[in-house]
Amino acid sequence: MTASALAGVAYLADGSIDFDYQGVIDQFWRLTVDGVTYGSIYALVAVGYTLVYGVLRLINFAHSEIFMLGMFGQLIGLMLFGFAASPDVYNQGVLLTVVYIGLAMIVGMLVSGGAAVGLERVAYRPLRKRGAKPLAFLITAIGMSFVIQEFVHFILPKINPDLGGTNAQQPVQLVEPTVQFSFSGADVTNIAVLIVVSAVVLAIATEMLINRTKFGRGIRAVAQDPDTATLMGVSRERVIMLTFLIGGVLAGAAATLYAIKIPPAIIYSGGFILGIKAFSAAVLGGIGNLRGALLGGLILGVVEQYGQILFGIEWRDVVAFVVLVVVLMVRPTGILGESLGRARA
Repeated sequence: MTASALAGVAYLADGSIDFDYQGVIDQFWRLTVDGVTYGSIYALVAVGYTLVYGVLRLINFAHSEIFMLGMFGQLIGLMLFGFAASPDVYNQGVLLTVVYIGLAMIVGMLVSGGAAVGLERVAYRPLRKRGAKPLAFLITAIGMSFVIQEFVHFILPKINPDLGGTNAQQPVQLVEPTVQFSFSGADVTNIAVLIVVSAVVLAIATEMLINRTKFGRGIRAVAQDPDTATLMGVSRERVIMLTFLIGGVLAGAAATLYAIKIPPAIIYSGGFILGIKAFSAAVLGGIGNLRGALLGGLILGVVEQYGQILFGIEWRDVVAFVVLVVVLMVRPTGILGESLGRARA
């Protein structure tokens, strides 16, 4: 046994990690509800990773920053609608709350979608025209991730002192959590219902777009065989732009839902960890597989909730990634493991 393995055994043996099995059993349904809520957000962001990979075989690591820009976009949108940051929750009736959530989400989707298309045009398209190697795309993606982060960190506050900077933004809180119903000791809040229902609607809409429309057929054709698709009259550049747009729009929607779930999350580095989890979800379900990204997001969300009770909250992220590694050891292509080009309705 290696020294590191011995150290790990000793760490477990001295009681540094408590295995709270009873806590998981007692809180099983509450943890499941929370896991599905977070997993729905991961799934929407994961679709952006999996679509781009399916078409370009590119891991777009800057997608997490597209998500972050969506959070800032929905905040800017609310500010334009006349809302001011306040510790008090907005409370002017259900109808107006839904209207403003919808407006905030639309602005967030527009910002993220536009940023994703701009990223593709500025960073990736020149590399494709020059026939760059895959490593160049990967390095560019990582570089653009930092560029976008630092733009929000340093430059945005100079444009608007109320935005960006080191500290998290003071959010506009539109929804106060209230219990809608309970089952088996688990309370389901209005926020959980909003997130899950919104994610399901967007997932179904994306599935129909990819599998039942002309644009979707173009995406699948380019993913399966770009040269043949071009010969058949499919515009590869248009498909790539549409792919980035769809991924960005979904990331913007997820950003709004995430900001509703965790209002203090709007910060220049707020997309980093969530982006890694969403990418892990895409790999877990099967990178390049739309349904795999959705399944992977839900599984990852639920597993990390169980893990934070079983091992302790500080192990939440570790558990999620350990599960990813274990699954890939058994099934390297992910749970579904089917490419976008061969996906069927």
